[in-house]
Amino acid sequence: MKASQFFISTLKEAPADAEVVSHQLMTRAGMIKKLGAGIYSYMPMGLRVIQKVEAIVREEMNRAGAVELTMPVVQPAELWQETGRFDKMGPELLRIKDRHGRDYVVQPTSEEVVTDIARQELRSYKQLPKNFYQIQTKFRDERRPRFGLMRGREFIMKDAYSFDRDEAAAKASYQVMAAAYRRIFDRFGLRYRAVAADSGAIGGDLSEEFQVIAATGEDAIVYCPTSDYAANMEKAEALAPAGPRATAANPMVKTPTPGKSTCADVAELLGVPLATTVKSLVLATDTLNEAGEIVKSQVWLLLLRGDHDMNEVKVGKVPGLDVGFRFATLPEIEAHFGCKPGYLGPVGLKLPVKLVVDREVAVMADWICGANQPDFHMTGVNWGRDLSEPDLVADLRNVVEGDASPDGQGALAIERGIEVGHVFYLGTKYSKGMGAMFLGEDGKPAHFEMGCYGIGITRLPAAAIEQNHDERGIIWPDAIAPFTVVICPIGMDRSPEVKAAAEQLHEQLVAAGVDVLLDDRGERPGAMFADWELIGVPHRVTIGDRGIKEGQIEYQHRRDAAATKVAVAEVLDFLKGRIAA
Repeated sequence: MKASQFFISTLKEAPADAEVVSHQLMTRAGMIKKLGAGIYSYMPMGLRVIQKVEAIVREEMNRAGAVELTMPVVQPAELWQETGRFDKMGPELLRIKDRHGRDYVVQPTSEEVVTDIARQELRSYKQLPKNFYQIQTKFRDERRPRFGLMRGREFIMKDAYSFDRDEAAAKASYQVMAAAYRRIFDRFGLRYRAVAADSGAIGGDLSEEFQVIAATGEDAIVYCPTSDYAANMEKAEALAPAGPRATAANPMVKTPTPGKSTCADVAELLGVPLATTVKSLVLATDTLNEAGEIVKSQVWLLLLRGDHDMNEVKVGKVPGLDVGFRFATLPEIEAHFGCKPGYLGPVGLKLPVKLVVDREVAVMADWICGANQPDFHMTGVNWGRDLSEPDLVADLRNVVEGDASPDGQGALAIERGIEVGHVFYLGTKYSKGMGAMFLGEDGKPAHFEMGCYGIGITRLPAAAIEQNHDERGIIWPDAIAPFTVVICPIGMDRSPEVKAAAEQLHEQLVAAGVDVLLDDRGERPGAMFADWELIGVPHRVTIGDRGIKEGQIEYQHRRDAAATKVAVAEVLDFLKGRIAA
């Protein structure tokens, strides 16, 4: 490819609405162009990256035995109504009507359509297992699209769906996909972690997220540096403290804390560690009648150490709260505690509540909590002596750096990541909802056991940039760079020798199967180099008149601080070696 035949459009400044590095650099490098909120055109340079991502994904999915198809972007609402998702999903699901008034959706995912295909085409256990996948445009009507391709409304995704005869076979299919995903992400050349993820209402342990490590990542990844343990923040378990509860040493005292309504403020006022305080979180669960009206509410009090944060996913698994909870209203709080938030605690309640405490709080002694009176806290509070033991002890909190690893192999560390892939065991959620069955070996009908597996095709280049960039621009890994090598001839229009050498090297690299671009635009060296550093092509060869006369060219990797001189006769083998490395 020659630059004069391609389309290159770079900008010196990023648009004002580009908040993150990937959005700024993809726009400046001419890879994407905004059409509307969360909707982008993939320009030629960016499309080459996307196509390389797709090619790697397609090769490894095919290698793993998955079969490619394509399902419609616009789908009849009837299928989504069968599973209840047409009504359950919020405004993120774009609903439309055709000219006849029939309801349709613009797909954010395709479980319903692929399950419909399976119930029509897969009739016998002899046809199983099957894994169908597609690389297709999706649409999610994000309330606040931002960060370019990181959180757009229209995006490209690879989604795959496995169908098996029983749970054991489904779990085997899951492991095949999990292994394929590791091969895919290894080939991308990015630093990533596969982390255990929460399975939500479906339950089970078979759910993993693939996170690209980046300081700007939205997700917290928990891992143990001395073992293979890794999980996302929702899944990571906070172990119960070792050893028994300490013996009470201080009396319980109602202590003035004027104007101090947070644990941090109270700890500072009293000159004690924040870890000696306890925060109160008030939740409620509702009982509904057939009309969906609230007929009864139960108030819950959750206690966490003052320096810890509640994990809503874990709380949603507490018996009684697993049916769905909400934060209590101000009237509910005042009725049970006789006080507004900021000074709440479990001592001396006006009305009974269900008390659930975090594992850490359950072994604390002489702790501090609200006194249920403005401007006062209770100090020296102890279980058994000052109040009854809690109704339930559970893991309610986010882990913190330094917590013991659940596998017992060391302490936990935390880093940031960007989720770009997810493998998930679905079970029979969709097959039962849609009556998708096959005839088993015993002659009886059975529901398919399913799994789903996604990769954010257009999100991945953005994540790669968040991980790989500097002040000059993008630094692509070879596998997904728009071009692997760029040849930069200096004064090509003035020097026949430079032109001949550049064109010869270009032809040799093309013949060797290298994805190379010859910059024949006639740009000044500074402008030419600035473009390719911004675009992020990993290998650059510079050919100048003086170097040709000396029998040398200059090579520089995008990460190198300086160029390396290479003999013209050796440059082809040199480049092959650098690319292979």
